[in-house]
Amino acid sequence: MAEIQHLTAEKFQETIAQGTWLVDFWATWCGPCRMQGKILKDGLEELAATGAQIAQVNVDEQAGLAMRFNVLSIPTLLVFRDGQKVKEFVGVQQLSTLLDALK
Repeated sequence: MAEIQHLTAEKFQETIAQGTWLVDFWATWCGPCRMQGKILKDGLEELAATGAQIAQVNVDEQAGLAMRFNVLSIPTLLVFRDGQKVKEFVGVQQLSTLLDALK
């Protein structure tokens, strides 16, 4: 069963180094982030079926990571392939948009 991983700065680069990753930068106090989190959770099996791994980074706990990737607004979703950022989305994204980005 697929799951959403929670990433920290200590393991971030090592974790995303291989494969395709969709990483959601979010915060608990952010209403749109909670909406995005529900979209990710509800669509998790479909997202995982693309071969991608799904992760979240709490920007309040991992401010350095947010700064590293120039996350100025949340939610921000980044797609990584073999450790390289290939796509970026700012604001709430529908499941269909994310599925297209992971193909």
